[in-house]
Amino acid sequence: MGNFQVKRNKESKGQNYLEQTTSVSKLTENQSSDNHMRQQIKKWTTFYRLNTHRFVEHYFGIDLFLFQKILLYFMNINTYFMLVAARGLSKSFMIAIFACARCVLYPNTKVVIASGVKKQAKLIITEKIEKELMQYPNLSREIKQIRSSSNEAMVVFHNGSTIEAVTSNENSRGYRGNILILEEFRMIDENVLKTVLKPFLNVYRQPPYLKKEKYRHLTEENIEVYISSAHYTSNWMWKSMQAARDAMLKGRDTMIFSLDYLTSIYHGLLSKERIDKDRESSDFDEISFTMEYENLMYGQNSNALYKLDDITKNRTLKKPFYPISNIEYSTQKQKRKEKLKDGEIRILSVDVALMGGDANDNTVITCMRLLPNGDKYQRKVPYIETLEGNHTEDQAIRIKQLFEDFQASYVALDTHGNGMSVYDALAKVNYDEERDIEYEAWCAFNDEEMRKRAKTPNPLPVVFSIKGNTKLNHEIASALRVNLQSSNIELLISEIEGSDFLSDKSSYKNAVIEDKVRMKTPYIQTTLLVNELVNLNHEIVGGFIKIKEKSGKRKDRYSSLAYGNYLARYLESERLTKDNFDEEDDLVYF
Repeated sequence: MGNFQVKRNKESKGQNYLEQTTSVSKLTENQSSDNHMRQQIKKWTTFYRLNTHRFVEHYFGIDLFLFQKILLYFMNINTYFMLVAARGLSKSFMIAIFACARCVLYPNTKVVIASGVKKQAKLIITEKIEKELMQYPNLSREIKQIRSSSNEAMVVFHNGSTIEAVTSNENSRGYRGNILILEEFRMIDENVLKTVLKPFLNVYRQPPYLKKEKYRHLTEENIEVYISSAHYTSNWMWKSMQAARDAMLKGRDTMIFSLDYLTSIYHGLLSKERIDKDRESSDFDEISFTMEYENLMYGQNSNALYKLDDITKNRTLKKPFYPISNIEYSTQKQKRKEKLKDGEIRILSVDVALMGGDANDNTVITCMRLLPNGDKYQRKVPYIETLEGNHTEDQAIRIKQLFEDFQASYVALDTHGNGMSVYDALAKVNYDEERDIEYEAWCAFNDEEMRKRAKTPNPLPVVFSIKGNTKLNHEIASALRVNLQSSNIELLISEIEGSDFLSDKSSYKNAVIEDKVRMKTPYIQTTLLVNELVNLNHEIVGGFIKIKEKSGKRKDRYSSLAYGNYLARYLESERLTKDNFDEEDDLVYF
């Protein structure tokens, strides 16, 4: 019994030893397996950091087009990256993918997204990341939370990385990041970029390995990403593009790409039919198409009378005017008309021209507010409307509708040539079937011959008759130039900024798509006006300016604005100064 017990004890000890030996062996195997796993993780991490596009496809599960793979690759390996791309090439989507990939691959990365308009950067987080990219499980698993409010938009990752949207103004000082992404950077003020946004990059990512002396030389450089569509060469972005090109050709870690609409067609992002439709749309002219789709920077003609810088500095007006629709009028759902400010005068200015060489009239109506400012009127242009192919009677009724809706007092009208038929229609009593209202007859107040042309008894003297000739056309063109140079004509902001302004309005948020388009149209019309102005040529004939449009192009919006500005100048002399109206005062002669 005793021997058996001893034997059992020995066997037990042997078994324990065997078990202990096996445990150590397993531990060694586990450690070896862990080391192997670590090595594999290091290799794959290195591989994916050098091939971000493969990481996006393999781990996020997002299928990419070839051009997107190329962009992501170079976006990640350069410290300065610029993309100028045409409409429809998913620029915002690319920003969202790159920012998320970078945050996952590099823990504690701080990405800051800024835009030329305050809402655009936020939309990359709320629309692209939260609504689109969060549908991919692996990416969703990496994100801890998304915070979104009226004052904040941030993506927080489990590994400590963040993506934050900021506004491009002086109030954004104090943010810090490792990657600065500028969406539609052409809209960002260059001074804000230099003094507010670029200083964000004054802090570097501090991974643990940098604490070791032998790895101190591996400090990561911060990254600047510039993405936009094309614009005018007078914009500061053009010099930045040239600088990026030169740096790239010198072999620095800088890359610039430019992609036009053919890339969109090739990958099926846009159809040729859609592009042809936009090319023919009234919302696009040659310059807009050149920049938006062909992705070409546009340089104004050296012979242009109206310089782009003089025009764009006047694009400060945010709030447009919206006429009352006929349905609102007939159902008595009219909005309360805005009360005019003290001394304010509102005018319409109308240019009538033949469209494209056929028999249809193309009329442009400009609404202008005149606000007293010393001995001058500050001009504000909140609305422009075009009428194509309408009968002169219909045009007259539309002019009188806008006259009432806008609470105007006077109309500047081209009564030379084609405009005479519209004047004759205005000089009669007009019945508006749509609104079931009868409008009084009008007549000119500054031209006795035109006044007598109105045969209706007691017409309203509200028409400022303009009959162009060499001298008068020179005065009209010069007066417009002077007021643009002196920042005395406020024009609506761009359609991108306009969309941002409207996005806060409940009337816009709750509107159907047709009404949203209508609400953005005044901004688009203003851009078309700007493109007309910079595209005009001029020559000096007999000491007078002669405006010339390019072959096949029109200058209707220019003429309409110029007529309104000339009427404003006439009213200044009549109401704000005691001196008689001097047609040659303050004009520029060449």
